[in-house]
Amino acid sequence: MKPMSERGEVLVTWPGFDLDGPQAGARLRQAGLRVRLAPKTGPRTADEVRLLARGAVAAIVSTDPFDRATLAAAEQLRVVARVGVGTDSIDLPAATEEGVIVTVTPGANRETTADHAVALILAALRRIVEHDASVRRGEWERGSAMTPWDLHGTTVGLIGHGAIGRAVARRLRGFGVRLLVCDPAVREEPDAELVTLAELLERADVISLHLPLSAATRGLIGARELACMRPEATLVNASRGGLVDEAALIDALTTGRLRAAALDVFADEPAVPPRLLELPNVTLTPHIGGLSTTSIARMVEMATASVLATLDGAVDPGLVANPAVLQTPEAIG
Repeated sequence: MKPMSERGEVLVTWPGFDLDGPQAGARLRQAGLRVRLAPKTGPRTADEVRLLARGAVAAIVSTDPFDRATLAAAEQLRVVARVGVGTDSIDLPAATEEGVIVTVTPGANRETTADHAVALILAALRRIVEHDASVRRGEWERGSAMTPWDLHGTTVGLIGHGAIGRAVARRLRGFGVRLLVCDPAVREEPDAELVTLAELLERADVISLHLPLSAATRGLIGARELACMRPEATLVNASRGGLVDEAALIDALTTGRLRAAALDVFADEPAVPPRLLELPNVTLTPHIGGLSTTSIARMVEMATASVLATLDGAVDPGLVANPAVLQTPEAIG
């Protein structure tokens, strides 16, 4: 291990990182590391990240793009600690080749994300945003064209049934819904009906996405899939924006082919397609589904701990997004 005064610098791009927090900045400094804050509050290019990562031995990051060129240029970088679980902005094969460990914070925001997904479902069906705007305009619309819809007694389809999908299912059972699940990795689900994607799209009143973004899932919900949905259906996405063809979704919502949508994520964040902003039958939130005061504190604590563990050669394999790198001794020193 290097002497305390020579351990290097940690780049932190996670917004709101507490520089003096006992489980965050203070802990890094006590370990002899310097902390450089560069919070990601808007779009950021790989070229910008390349400049920021220069000289850093570790990075605690948001959704910053770490491409192959950036990882190759960051010669001292040993660990990228993602605050969250999504790694679609990081080139994992390139990180492995460069001996850079990528860690995540699994489970830290699972329940928070599930809460938000259900909140989006309810907001869309009960038309909360529309009614809030109406009351603020001095109106009192009851039993009008803005009459809400029920969740109880409907059929809800969950596409993806990992930890978050299962947490959403637990909450929805209390609403007396029929649950459909589409996930090829699931072989048995006692409290839900396992169906194909085509069947789920045809039958569900509410369709909620709970998948990572990958080459296989990008654009999963496009014009063809939207055309298979019931006109009374509502689409909810609290996963990744790239799962949905936004242009096709806008067309379906505008023409009445789809009743409503609730979106926490977008394809080119933080940019939101202007036409989505104009539609009254869409509920929008700023990729905040996994964030709460509790989940943020836990994720930052986990990311900070994984940086220190990795630099000390004792990283928890359960947090590593590219486990093959652990087979390379020089990766952890």
